[in-house]
Amino acid sequence: MVEAQTIERLKRHVELSNEEALQNELNSMHSADIAEVFDNITPEERLKYFEYLNLEKAADLLEELTPQMQVELLGAIDEEKSSKIISQMPHDSLADFLGDLSDEEVNTYLNRLPRRLSSQIRELLSYPEDTAGGIMTTEYLYVYENMTVEETFTYIRSKAETNIDFYYMYVVDKEDHLLGVLSLRSLLSSPLNAKVGSIMTTDVFKVTATDEQEYVADSLIKYGYLALPVVDEFNRLKGIVTWDDAHYVNEEETTEEIYASSGISTGLVDEDEILTGKIRLAIRARAPWLFITLLGAFGAVNVANHFEGILHQLPVIAIFIPLLIGLGGNIGTQSVTLMVRGLSTGQVSMNSALHHIFREFKVGLIIGLIFGILVMLVTWNWKNNVVLGGVVGIAMAANMAIATILGTASPFILKRIGVDPAIASGPFIATAIDIVGLAVYFILVTMSLRFLI
Repeated sequence: MVEAQTIERLKRHVELSNEEALQNELNSMHSADIAEVFDNITPEERLKYFEYLNLEKAADLLEELTPQMQVELLGAIDEEKSSKIISQMPHDSLADFLGDLSDEEVNTYLNRLPRRLSSQIRELLSYPEDTAGGIMTTEYLYVYENMTVEETFTYIRSKAETNIDFYYMYVVDKEDHLLGVLSLRSLLSSPLNAKVGSIMTTDVFKVTATDEQEYVADSLIKYGYLALPVVDEFNRLKGIVTWDDAHYVNEEETTEEIYASSGISTGLVDEDEILTGKIRLAIRARAPWLFITLLGAFGAVNVANHFEGILHQLPVIAIFIPLLIGLGGNIGTQSVTLMVRGLSTGQVSMNSALHHIFREFKVGLIIGLIFGILVMLVTWNWKNNVVLGGVVGIAMAANMAIATILGTASPFILKRIGVDPAIASGPFIATAIDIVGLAVYFILVTMSLRFLI
């Protein structure tokens, strides 16, 4: 974490007009640390510091910043300099940046880039952003099957000064069809005159450009690869997806699940905009499911209204409603979280739905009995009424057991009908548990009314 002294020191360089010291310190810092500094200073200070970065450092920094801040910085400098900076970025990061701009702005930048780079970026932009093609990079090492080991070493040395990461070397033919992969171990242990085609591994795990990014990321992690080749429908090598791309995808997926479980939709608004963007965008992301929850709350109000006579006869029962709904909602949300995450990671499948519903019911029932007994004893001691304590305790146990069933079953049901469980489960559970919990409680009170009054 960047210390406050670092920010103060940079500001001090500006106050003393010590441009050389400011430039040297900024360019010696890690880009992630500069990004943290930029998060804690004003837009004017960000722009001033950005102008002192060399092209390579500026490009590295842009990869660490939010899309809004990228646009803010590049939009404030001349187009020629900004084009030089973005040309230093990895191709996949550059495509991600351009994907957030208007078509006119994209064309302006691409027309200023070298023709070959511009063509590669246009191809990357043609893929949906949530596919392997949308997250791949076109910077990778490839060799031809008829090259010798000695020629391959020479080729590798010629690429030493580029931005290409040396994960694996892919072997292709003259039409760029993927034939195999070459490891550094086999390259170093083979005679210099050996042909690449004779020492390559032909059993290559690959993905197609249209595969979903979650599948690609999960495959990288599952098999422990540093990168995966991406091919088109004709097995032509188009790019690679690297381990850091997989990390980003998983981080993005986890963030979406966290937001979705709270009824915040990242499908309508970009997640960066929700936290730091315009207020209207944050409202747009958060309001829809809150409105659905509101409708459900009216259902709970209607249940309470149906038992209005009971409330008039025994007002004391009203004080336990928040307790029952609160704990029921919490345990139901726990079940939802476990099932949604399990479905996402593959630990839980649709075929195992009944097993998990029954298992969670037993968990909820045991926890409910424990909490029900505690609530019964506290209520009995507090109100000096054993029947009231028993009713509240039984309601607590029943409510928590039912909540776990609803919380476990709802993601499977929603997934079956084609609705994203992560988005809909949270609001659905909150609404359902309120209604069912109140109904169970009031029914138990009604059945025991003659013993309570």
